[in-house]
Parts: sequence; structure tokens; C-alpha cells
Amino acid sequence: MDLSLSIITLILPLFTFFLLGLLGMKMPKKTAGIIGTCSMLITAVVSYGVALNYFFNPEFVENGVRQVVAAYDATWLTFGDSLKVTMGVLIDPISAMMLIVISTISFCVHLYSLGYMHGEKGFQRYYAFLSLFTFSMLGLVVATNIFQMFIFFEMVGVSSYLLIGFYYEKAAAVSASKKAFIVTRFADLGFLIGIMLLAYYCDTFDFQSLMSNPTGILTSSAGVTFMGCSAASWALALIFIGGAGKSAMFPLHIWLPDAMEGPTPVSALIHAATMVVAGVFLVARMFPLYLGVPEVLDLITITGAVTALYAAIVAIAQTDIKRVLAFSTISQIAFMFTALGVARPELHEGIGYMASMFHLFTHAMFKGLLFLCAGAIIHMVHSNEMDHMGNLRKYMPITHIAFLVACLAIAGIPPFAGFFSKDEILVACYLQSPVWGVWMSAVAGLTAFYMFRLYYRIFWWNKPDYSHHTPHDCEWVMSLPLVLLTIVSCVAGFIPFADFVTWNRVIPEHHAGLDWTVAGTSIAVAVVAILIATVLFRKEKGAPSCGLPSLLYG
Repeated sequence: MDLSLSIITLILPLFTFFLLGLLGMKMPKKTAGIIGTCSMLITAVVSYGVALNYFFNPEFVENGVRQVVAAYDATWLTFGDSLKVTMGVLIDPISAMMLIVISTISFCVHLYSLGYMHGEKGFQRYYAFLSLFTFSMLGLVVATNIFQMFIFFEMVGVSSYLLIGFYYEKAAAVSASKKAFIVTRFADLGFLIGIMLLAYYCDTFDFQSLMSNPTGILTSSAGVTFMGCSAASWALALIFIGGAGKSAMFPLHIWLPDAMEGPTPVSALIHAATMVVAGVFLVARMFPLYLGVPEVLDLITITGAVTALYAAIVAIAQTDIKRVLAFSTISQIAFMFTALGVARPELHEGIGYMASMFHLFTHAMFKGLLFLCAGAIIHMVHSNEMDHMGNLRKYMPITHIAFLVACLAIAGIPPFAGFFSKDEILVACYLQSPVWGVWMSAVAGLTAFYMFRLYYRIFWWNKPDYSHHTPHDCEWVMSLPLVLLTIVSCVAGFIPFADFVTWNRVIPEHHAGLDWTVAGTSIAVAVVAILIATVLFRKEKGAPSCGLPSLLYG
């Protein structure tokens, strides 16, 4: 498949947005949903074709290095004599990987929503917004320059505002959508100032120009300092702030838990798999520049590590299942930032970069699965609260198995996908400093604990009164995405990810494999955490009257 067909991945969702947005109300709801889902299926097929062609076609490899391929790179705006903004499509290892992630989760959400959103007012509008969001996210990851990426960054923000506030008649949904929009706009102001600083000293917005000579670019601005830091350091720190806002890093995390007011499939699409990783992708895209400013990498490491621990602790005390998953998402995205922060070329060729991208890939699958399972549960019991659930393994076996697999994956239990990517991050952290290694291992243990607290309270505790409506597994359009993502969560860890994605695009002769010293320790920590959760929560007990135990029992 010709990489020039990648433009279809942008045109088709955009066309679908206009079609459903303008004419959707004049067609039956089911027709609008089928059009949106079929459009996304075609987009996914083309995205897979582009990605697989890029990774396996020797035409795109030169001297053992995967080449960057740009298409439709046309001038849009010109500033002065040389500074210009182009609009086009750029394919390299991380953008090809993101095409797979976005199209997979988006298709699953489109299909799942045919059942979940059935009968909802504004069904056609919902599918139009999904298409707009998919277009925006795809445009972000294939952007040829940082200004184009900023434009799509803002479009992703608008799309999330529309989807979070989908139930606009509910005051809480309107408040949550405004909160998400405003908080991320403050962060994006930093992003924009960083872009302007970088362009002023580099005289380019283009990613290929910026990445081809990062040392020269950083040297050219080294003589200009403010408060002891170079202009390049300030520019890249401000750009990171934009990414931290979009990815809900502390203290800009406050919008994400409230964003659960949107439909649950929206949570799977935006807040687990795509939008919240935009910040991670931004730092990864500009990683060669970040390598030249270790003080900013230290800032990224500290922000990621603190956020990971904070969000994991908060998740332990939540009783709303979507909020548990929301704080879990914050913590897992922080894992990815920490991995980027500790990445150094001298430490196994920047293993943290590969580990971050690997975890981005695997996390998208099992966290998307967790949110869709949560949606199926909420769809049946009509509540988000754990106290209104229990013993559902007997009523919803497919959902139960899918949820258990996802819990094992995020807990880091082999052979599920999260084990492999999490282990790579822990290795990178230990290589940088034993302190960061122990810190992130502790966060991984908390992750296993709060996820199995959630699992047991939903599927094992004594059931409430289901006499008015006996729960059961959902129809096939909702169950099929669960099955697909369950399979991926089981096998994705065996992909030799380092053979496809490395920071310098050099294809290694062989995959590095696992560090079993770190892996063995992380497995032991996860197993102990799961055993503690099992003892505390496998059977329902009366909640203690005060203190931390009472919070754990809700």
C-alpha cells in the first residue's frame, strides 16, 4: 500500500464529520451510526496498511535506519523570508505506531457505541463528534511541523469539549467540559510561547529540520539565557507544559476525573487511549532536542514520578469505577513521561524512549478495554458506584473475563501486555537511578492493588438487589470490541517493539529482551499487592468506621 494513501486516514473522518454534522438529523439514527462505524473501519484498514507497509517495506530503510517519509507537504503560511508553515503528512516509526493505536481504539468505540448509545438523544451528533475527534488526533500524529501539530492539538481540545459535554442538559457535564477546555488552554498557552521561542532561534517549524541537527540548533541559542537557563531550555520546558496539560500531569490533572461525565465510550477513546497520550507523543516527537537539555528531562522525570504516585494513591480511595480508571490513566501516562525523562543515549541507547512508546501502545489496548468493560457494567446496573455492583462474574462472564485480563495486564503479570512494557520502563528507571527504580516499582505495586480492589468489588462481592433487572452480557456490537481488545491485551507484549521504534530509528540486530532481575522483582511486588487485595476484598466485609480502611471499603 502506497504511503500517499495515508491522506485517506485524514480525509475520510473529516468527510464523515461534515456528512453527519450537516445531514445526520435527516437520516435514521442507526444509519448515522453505521456510516460512522463503516467510515472508521475503512480508516483503520488504510491506517494498518500504511503502518505495516512502512515497517516491513525495505524501500523505507537506508543503511539500517528507517527513513522519515513526508507527503503532501505544501506551504500554507509564510512569515518573513524563510519561516513558513506547511501542511502535510509525516510518517516515521512513532506516527505509524500511533495510526494503529488511534484507528484500533476508535473503531472499537464506534462499533461499541452502536449498542451503548442506542436510543440516546443526539445519536447522530455523537457520531459526528467522534469522527471530528478521530480526524483531529490523526492529524496531530502525522503533522509535518510543530505549528501544524499545535493546530490539531487545539482541535483535539475542541473535540474533547464537545464529547465531554455531550449531555449538555446536565450541569455536571457542562461544567466538566468547560473545566477540561480551560485547563488545557492554559497549558497550551505555554506550548504556543515555546513554539514561538523555538521558531525565533531556529527559523523553522519543520520537524525534519529540527531533528536533523539538534545539537546545532541548541548551540545557536545557548548564548541567550534567562534565570540561568538557555532559550532552548525555556522553549522546550514550555512545550512540555502544553503536553503535561493535555496528558493531565500534576498540577494540571484536575480536569481528567471530572471528564468522566461524558459517555463511557468517550472515556475509552479520549481519556484512555488517544488524547491523553498527545503530550507523551509531543515530547517523543521532539526527543532529539530534549536530549540536549538534561535539566528539562529532569523536570519531566520528577513531574512524571510525582504524578504517578499521587494518582495511584488517590485511585485506591475511589468508589466510582470510572474515576478509579481516570486516576489510573493519569498514573499510567505519568509512567510514560517518567520513561522519557530518564532516557539517555548512553543508557542502552535511550531504552526509556522505546519503553515509553511501548507502554503507550499496550496501555491504549488494555485501558480502552477497561473503560469499555466499565461501560458494559454501567449499562447493566445503571450506576457507576461499586456499592451497586457485586457478583457480576456469574451474570456477565464475557465482561468478567475481559476485565480480569485487563487487570492482569495493567498489574504487570506475565504473559499479558502490560508486563512487558512496564518492565522496560522499570529497567530504564533503574538504569538512571535506583531511587527512581524503587519509586516506580512501588507505584506499580499500588496499581496492582487498586485494580484488584476494583475487580473484586465489582465481580465478587455479594450482589445487591438485581430483581428489577438481571444483568447479562451485552449484545454483540458491544461484546465484540471487548473480545478483540482482550486478545490484543494477551498477545501485544510479545511484539519485538524495539525492532520497530527506537529514538534514532536505527533498526537493532536483535531485540534486547527482558531483564529478569527487574522483571522478577516487579512480578513479586505485583503478586504481593494482588494477594493483599484478595485478602481484603475478595469477600465482602463490614467497612471499618474510620481511617484509611474505611476509605478503601468506600
